[in-house]
Amino acid sequence: MSATWFIDLLDDDPPIDVVADVRFLSSADGGKTCPARAQYRPNHNFGSPDDRAFYIGQIELLPGDEIALGESRRVSIHFLSGAGLKELLTPGREWRIQEGTKLVAFARVLEVSGEP
Repeated sequence: MSATWFIDLLDDDPPIDVVADVRFLSSADGGKTCPARAQYRPNHNFGSPDDRAFYIGQIELLPGDEIALGESRRVSIHFLSGAGLKELLTPGREWRIQEGTKLVAFARVLEVSGEP
């Protein structure tokens, strides 16, 4: 059995906020087993499916709100800044949302806060 490793790519720049369309996989498609709730902070993978270099981003939902399995939703995501992240967050860019190595959702940038 091989060891699994992960890298968080943090730096000291200010956080980056985006609005994104997020589509959660159903549990039948291998996604989560429960809905995403307020302050959900999964791994964000902008590389290949085998990439283990992740960015940290919190999906902002109101208390008591949740995103059901299989549902798509427009949400705000608050990313801790990381090396190269600002260049990745351009409108139309798609990425994978994961819990460890498990793919749970796909996302697409709609807008970046502070950008024209």
